[in-house]
Amino acid sequence: MKSSFVIVGCGKVGTAMGRNLINAGYRLIGLSCNTQESAQKAANILSTDNFTKASWEITKGVDIVFITTPDGVISNACNEIAQKNGFDNNTVIFHCSGALPSTILFSAKACGASIGSMHPLQSFAVGCSDATFKNVIVTIEGEKDAVNAAKQITEDLGSTCLTIKTEAKTLYHASAVVASNYLVTLQDFALKLIKKAGISGDDAFKVLSPLIKGTLSNIKNVGTIKALTGPIARGDIETITKHLDEIGEKTPNLLLLYKILAQYTVDIALAGGTIFDSKANELKKVISL
Repeated sequence: MKSSFVIVGCGKVGTAMGRNLINAGYRLIGLSCNTQESAQKAANILSTDNFTKASWEITKGVDIVFITTPDGVISNACNEIAQKNGFDNNTVIFHCSGALPSTILFSAKACGASIGSMHPLQSFAVGCSDATFKNVIVTIEGEKDAVNAAKQITEDLGSTCLTIKTEAKTLYHASAVVASNYLVTLQDFALKLIKKAGISGDDAFKVLSPLIKGTLSNIKNVGTIKALTGPIARGDIETITKHLDEIGEKTPNLLLLYKILAQYTVDIALAGGTIFDSKANELKKVISL
């Protein structure tokens, strides 16, 4: 029989986690949210009648507790349950934050619980309770019993497990933010420029989409350094200068971002051997901040 679990904090990630665990055969005992309205909504999605605002009322006697509140209140939520003696000996406690280590759940150890974190490396948009964890990378860390439980859970969910050191959590999360959130920022930058060029609406993304997909494919196949193409990789100062002039005239608020990206890109081109020190120095003078 699969383990029993409860969800404390049923936002986007908690609700999606609950749905996927249920589908994998895990037994949902109950859930809690900070408002009755939120609890009722999550209970309807996860088909349970056992929901409450008092989380410690449902955490006793279960195998696994997922605390999936917003990052800023995970520790407080855990402390409150621990103070009420709401965790059993040998219960495994997880949070799903990408930025925070499992050690913020330390108060649960006084009850004999094992602590860990499971972070699905995926973007969960609003209304994603049906989002699948299949083939998603789930990063785990924590105490031995928690890590072992997390490995079993990821296997049952059809996910891929990646174990990292607890002290590496912050840099891991920073990498994820750059890969996901700042990719959105970068594409917003590109779309603003192409719309200024007269290509607007749905056509803007349609024009750039094959280039985006092709670049990601190249990075996957040959790595970032060899995947770099374009004017900086060629040492084409004339083209870069024209870019700076046009952006400075028509979208001046984006000029600094272009220069920052260009500065970093020069270093990639230099590492790839497509330009040499003299050309790199010339480029950096042109794109100086």
